[in-house]
Amino acid sequence: MTEIRDTGRSELRIGPFALPSPVVLAPMAGVTNVAFRTLCRELEQARTGTTSGLYVCEMVTARALVERHPVTMHMTTFAPDESPRSLQLYTVDPATTYDAARMIVDDNLADHIDMNFGCPVPKVTRRGGGAALPYKRRLFGQIVAAAVRATEGTDIPVTVKFRIGIDDAHHTHLDAGRIAEQEGAAAVALHARTASQRYSGTADWAEIARLKQHVTSIPVLGNGDIFDAADACAMMASTGCDGVVIGRGCLGRPWLFAELSAAFTGTPAPTPPTLGEVADIMRRHGALLADHFGQDKGMRDMRKHIAWYLHGFPAGADLRRALALVKTLDELDALLSQLDRDVPFPAAASGPRGRQGSPAAVSLPDGWLIDPDDCTVPAGADVMHSGG
Repeated sequence: MTEIRDTGRSELRIGPFALPSPVVLAPMAGVTNVAFRTLCRELEQARTGTTSGLYVCEMVTARALVERHPVTMHMTTFAPDESPRSLQLYTVDPATTYDAARMIVDDNLADHIDMNFGCPVPKVTRRGGGAALPYKRRLFGQIVAAAVRATEGTDIPVTVKFRIGIDDAHHTHLDAGRIAEQEGAAAVALHARTASQRYSGTADWAEIARLKQHVTSIPVLGNGDIFDAADACAMMASTGCDGVVIGRGCLGRPWLFAELSAAFTGTPAPTPPTLGEVADIMRRHGALLADHFGQDKGMRDMRKHIAWYLHGFPAGADLRRALALVKTLDELDALLSQLDRDVPFPAAASGPRGRQGSPAAVSLPDGWLIDPDDCTVPAGADVMHSGG
């Protein structure tokens, strides 16, 4: 692994929060729950002596939050020592946005609100939500303004994440960045892909640079194709962005934030874990999931992480199959004990991971592209629960 020394960048400031490491964990549905965030923070603390980035929880739907849906409320669980507590909202309606943000303020649910306008999932975009919504620039502005208005007089910053646009013919990121800045957002983050790309192809970092030149009074963060510390430093050097957002790169590699922290603070890079150390991390992850969900659901949730953890390592087909069906912590322990603890971290375990998929035409409501200044709230889009 390449050791990256001090990049010369100052800390990232988002509202009142000064982050020594300009790194944000991207909200990922079914991944960035309190168990995963705790593990990332523990590993950064153990390897660097500090927790210096921002760890964002799974996206929650504003309407479900306001209605206090039990599953949604459980998703907003934070560890007792987690600070700042960062919550991402999916929203399509200014009124519901205001109500959700006021609830976060009044109930002290979080210290930071991030807003998701990047989801490319067809069941979301076909109703005008997620990555489709910034095309309706006035409605987008009203939603951002509602969240900012609801948090006025508090120390809770509002940030906004979006994509380049719907497709190559409909870029929205420069308008979205300008509008978010004008409406009082504390920072913006760009996933440098269009909705039609989904997670395929290559992120266009040049568009992050364009956004940075366009938005000058608040931090601009870049997201897309960061799989190690060298990638993060390269993105910041080539685009001038103020920080990076890490998504798929940390799947099965929760220690990545320690490596990023070391790179950005100029401290020695941690040694990549052996297979035995990875097994210990997997065991800890399983225990945290069992605490959060109960053992049955926790182990079912753990199964997808196991494949990411073992990516590139020699484990054997039979053991992988058994781990993919693990049901209890004791069974997880017994299976992990069969791994060769001395195997060093292999080169094959580095690089891209997670969903890739293929580009596809974006599903949109009928007539969606006719009038970008139409402020009609998308019908039914606020019941969606998928992240992007």
